[in-house]
Amino acid sequence: MDEINDAQGSFEEVLIDEGFFALKIQNDSIDIQKVSKQIDSSFIQFHFCLKGSAKFIFNDGRYALEVPEENSLLLYNTQIDLPLNLELSPNSWIVSVVMTIRKFHSLFSKEADYIPFLNKDNKDNKDNKDKKYYSQEGFSPAIAVILSQMMNYNLHPSIKELYIKGKVYELISLYFNKSSDADLEQCPFLVDEDNVRRIRKAKEIIISRMAEPPTLTELSDEIGLPIKKLKEGFKQIYGDSVFSFLFDYKMEYARKMLESGQHNVNEVGLKVGYSTSSHFIAAFKKKYGTTPKKYLMALAG
Repeated sequence: MDEINDAQGSFEEVLIDEGFFALKIQNDSIDIQKVSKQIDSSFIQFHFCLKGSAKFIFNDGRYALEVPEENSLLLYNTQIDLPLNLELSPNSWIVSVVMTIRKFHSLFSKEADYIPFLNKDNKDNKDNKDKKYYSQEGFSPAIAVILSQMMNYNLHPSIKELYIKGKVYELISLYFNKSSDADLEQCPFLVDEDNVRRIRKAKEIIISRMAEPPTLTELSDEIGLPIKKLKEGFKQIYGDSVFSFLFDYKMEYARKMLESGQHNVNEVGLKVGYSTSSHFIAAFKKKYGTTPKKYLMALAG
């Protein structure tokens, strides 16, 4: 585990296995932090922006990709090396997972053909000389929790590396936890852009009114879709049921409020829709396995 800390933040590299490592980069300063690392074309890269924003620069500055908070970026190109040239905005955190494509293949079973790089064509073509893949998308509250745990932990130094390794495997597992019918190209209902727009509107509605969310019937009426299509479409796009997704979102929102130190447990509970602190504490413990108070005590070390 290589670690560099200064007043502006930290850079930490953790070796997970041969050809497989993770990077934790924090910029807690008011200035842009630049990070560079050589990464050749045999590697696949996963970048997760937990806080703030990041800019990935390619081709000697001629091209750049902006990755905002709670978004991920997947990079794979066998034609050219993609060295890490990163500009991390002030008060921004990013976690990167980098592994060889050979190692990536070894992590999954034969049933994972829905994942890019694991289909038959890619496996049979050992050279993979014409393969490239770029994907930028938001990530789930469950992934945000793992990333936060990787950034904030209070553990004995002897087990930190083991803890991070476990979290990296968990992170990759959740990133690819998509059923085969989640592919928009294979789902006739979601090929219709209007249906997708309505499902996304449903997500915006429940988030904006999370303290008093509408019922499924009210939500389906509001977006103009039958309940069955709302439930099926939401699961296909977001990988979870409407209220399971909302529960995860509320708990992540509550966790961030608590970490800010500006709200007590009662205030946070009311903000996310719990009329009593006991109900909120029970929900928080169901999600994170500990009470809000104990969670904050652990962070404080």
